[in-house]
Amino acid sequence: MFRTFDEIVAACKKKPGGRVMALAAAQDASAIKAAFAALDAGIASPVFVGGAARIREIIRAGGRNPADFNIVQADEGTEAQAAAKLVRAGDANFLMKGMLETRDLLRAVVARENDLRTGALMSHVVFFGNVPNCRKLFIQTDGGMVMYPTLAEKAGIVENAVDTLLKMGYENPKVAALCAVESVNPKMKESVEAAELQRMNREGIIRNCTVVGPISYDVAMDADIARRKGVDCPWCGDFDVLLVPDLNCGNIMGKCLTVTAGAKMAGVVVGARAPIVLTSRVSSAEERFNSIAVAALTAGGIN
Repeated sequence: MFRTFDEIVAACKKKPGGRVMALAAAQDASAIKAAFAALDAGIASPVFVGGAARIREIIRAGGRNPADFNIVQADEGTEAQAAAKLVRAGDANFLMKGMLETRDLLRAVVARENDLRTGALMSHVVFFGNVPNCRKLFIQTDGGMVMYPTLAEKAGIVENAVDTLLKMGYENPKVAALCAVESVNPKMKESVEAAELQRMNREGIIRNCTVVGPISYDVAMDADIARRKGVDCPWCGDFDVLLVPDLNCGNIMGKCLTVTAGAKMAGVVVGARAPIVLTSRVSSAEERFNSIAVAALTAGGIN
């Protein structure tokens, strides 16, 4: 169990072997700044992919020598493909988006010739920390990739989140399939599917975790509220993963936690052969750094 992002950074430093990040369209000062922070912290070394001349200018402006870094020239529109090829060749462990559209980076990831797909659904996991009345980090998913997931896709989203936590050293993560209620209502599809996910987990279809659902956010997050509502669940207040019904719920919840409650966050797309750091244009340097740390800790080694 990780309580803070600092603990994730510390775990990265202890992980055998270095981690290399391919930063696609790296002609982005804020992304390069985050890459410098990751390098200085000893969690990942960057390969800058994009317009080499502009990348060198940004590096110099940051007070560093461009000759000290691996810079791969890629013309506009080809940066994502060039970065994906680095991962495919085993020259980088994970990807990060720079100054390009998310769809363009993901198009390179799913391209058959790059062989980065695993056959699994790709989904977005977001770690939240510094949440009031919460003693540890937790994952919320999916708030960035799958708009209206089917039951099968929800199972895939759960499996991706669980696999991420297993790579970080967790054992049997606890998953709350969120809904507005704690009982099945046939008229509420979300409650029916949450109960089905719980059944699939009990029958061993969804493995290596414990799924509870349907369960409301307040009950999942607060053991005292669970007791007062008569919900007998030993993991209330201690869930590792919150599965939201759809992207809208995840997006709104995430912004409530960060904008209003002051939570810290880190987001990574998982389900491909390598993690993908996809941060927003308005993401803080801290969020970018935390996302790199999560990707570095969960990425495989260089071939």
